[in-house]
Amino acid sequence: MAEGMKWQKSSFSGGDDNQSCVELAPFNGAIKMRESDDPDVIVTTSVEKLRAFILGVKAGEFDHLI
Repeated sequence: MAEGMKWQKSSFSGGDDNQSCVELAPFNGAIKMRESDDPDVIVTTSVEKLRAFILGVKAGEFDHLI
């Protein structure tokens, strides 16, 4: 399923392909997510849920986790 998807990672991940990061790809109206160091495990979410998560990150709701 991941073949042919255009995966995108954050520019904060750096340019080194060996770095671990979360990658996202649009797929049939949903968003697929995977970790670059384990690309066979793919999680699917909706655009709305990802938007809510990103807004929470920007608001600092998850700062205690890092």
